[in-house]
Amino acid sequence: MLTEIKTENTLFSEPVFKAAGFPITNSLLNTWLVVFIVLIFGLFFRSKIKLVPRGAQNALEAAVEMLLDVFDSVTGSRAKTLKYFPFVVSFLVFILLNNWLGLLPGVGSIGQVVSEHGENIFIPFFRGGTADLNTTLALAIVGVVFSHIFSVLAIGFWQYLNKFINIKALLDIPKKILKDPAIIVVNPIKVFVGLIEVVGEFAKVASLSFRLFGNIFAGEVLLASMSALLAFGLPIPFMFLEIIVGLVQAFIFAILILAYVTMNTAAEHE
Repeated sequence: MLTEIKTENTLFSEPVFKAAGFPITNSLLNTWLVVFIVLIFGLFFRSKIKLVPRGAQNALEAAVEMLLDVFDSVTGSRAKTLKYFPFVVSFLVFILLNNWLGLLPGVGSIGQVVSEHGENIFIPFFRGGTADLNTTLALAIVGVVFSHIFSVLAIGFWQYLNKFINIKALLDIPKKILKDPAIIVVNPIKVFVGLIEVVGEFAKVASLSFRLFGNIFAGEVLLASMSALLAFGLPIPFMFLEIIVGLVQAFIFAILILAYVTMNTAAEHE
């Protein structure tokens, strides 16, 4: 007797097993695999670096130079680019590998069958890490929070605070009201604008996380739909499309983080 096995693309990542009572999901396994790959590659490449680059090192240095030029157009300064380059490129590499690993054969198709509520449900061992909103939300929070930490280090806590809670504008009202009566209208508006900026910071987190998650999850659903129609041949062009989408989304995420860092570390008069 044949038993029906149910497969579906869920918005949430599925738990594969538990460790000390903590559920380990398939997307979490994928992110661990990415970290392992980056670590191994970093240790291997570190031992192979030459003063005169050749082969892979030459290509990698060319890619780094290209990224530096692009980042310069955002920061407006090579000094700033070099300062924040390792932080931003970490996002780019991590997201790109997560996006592309989700396209490898076996990811999403090799797994186990579990029984839940009388149904046999197929759960893959691996799933693209960025197809899980938890991952993209964590990345967005880290990026935005660190942009504020860099801001405090660059311009000082007092000036950073006045970008959002403009205490300085309120203190200036009694000092300058006789010379400039319009300040009683202008400065409260400045305070209100600063409070709107606080809301904007939360909007940054939502925008970053949902944009990346939405594009990668939609790609998963698209490939699954094409495979269901015709498993041989039909999904191939869509896989090439998803390779481009994965690269573009990783690049956009990294550039936006760099833009947030640049804006937050700029003095108000700039």
